[in-house]
Amino acid sequence: MKLLRIGDIGREKPCVLDKNGKARDVSSLIEDFTPETIGTVNVPLASADFDALPEIALVSTRLGAPIKQPRNIWCIGLNYSDHAAEAGLPVPAEPILFNKAAGTYCGPNDPILYSMTMTKLDWEVELGIVICKRALNVSRSEAMDYVFGYTVVNDVSERAWQMERGGQWVKGKSFPNFCPTGPWLVTKDEVPDPQALSMWLDVNGERMQSGTTARMIFDVATIVSYMSEFCVLEPGDLICTGTPPGVGMGKRPPRYLKPGDVVELGIDGLGRQRQIVQSL
Repeated sequence: MKLLRIGDIGREKPCVLDKNGKARDVSSLIEDFTPETIGTVNVPLASADFDALPEIALVSTRLGAPIKQPRNIWCIGLNYSDHAAEAGLPVPAEPILFNKAAGTYCGPNDPILYSMTMTKLDWEVELGIVICKRALNVSRSEAMDYVFGYTVVNDVSERAWQMERGGQWVKGKSFPNFCPTGPWLVTKDEVPDPQALSMWLDVNGERMQSGTTARMIFDVATIVSYMSEFCVLEPGDLICTGTPPGVGMGKRPPRYLKPGDVVELGIDGLGRQRQIVQSL
């Protein structure tokens, strides 16, 4: 299934894409897709007659993030061998973990917000993992049992804040709207191999990133197992798994976003996003 939420901020309705790609309102079956309901969402939806449910037009309608606010947004840094090379950094021996603040979470086409003190605003197309049940000390062989599905994430970053202002990376990763997510949350049964997905990102129509999850240093199962050694993964948690090469920081010379720029990105089978950089 492909789950999505449609509507104004705070008034999104849970929907499912039917076999014809139409969005069907399932709010009569489940109140919303939330951390509390994501583990059992298949129960009311498995036998639903989607053709009998109300259709919501996708054109000119805001798409919200496909699950309501997660408790945690986790990230893996330098998880593509070719991205580590472009950054001039060694391949990590273990996954690099960091967080994005909850306030970064937003819809896939919501604007990227630009503050007057930003100087190096960057993009990162990433595969997002959504957790379906509490995970702690999970082995790699059982890790996929804790994965609900996958989504597209733009891990927006302000590099000057991240790299030049001291402290941890979270500083450059946590501005509002720095985590556009969606358009859909695709259940794992529709993604037989998450390590074989093509991904891309354009800025103003120019291709900046083109990669594949096959180049991930640590795969989905390894990430889930590894993280569960150090922390509890909660239902609904979003894990951003790293980005391929082509980020603005890696360009020669570096290239960064400015107000009015249009960012478009996508992953095979998971949909696409479009954001406009907007001054505050």
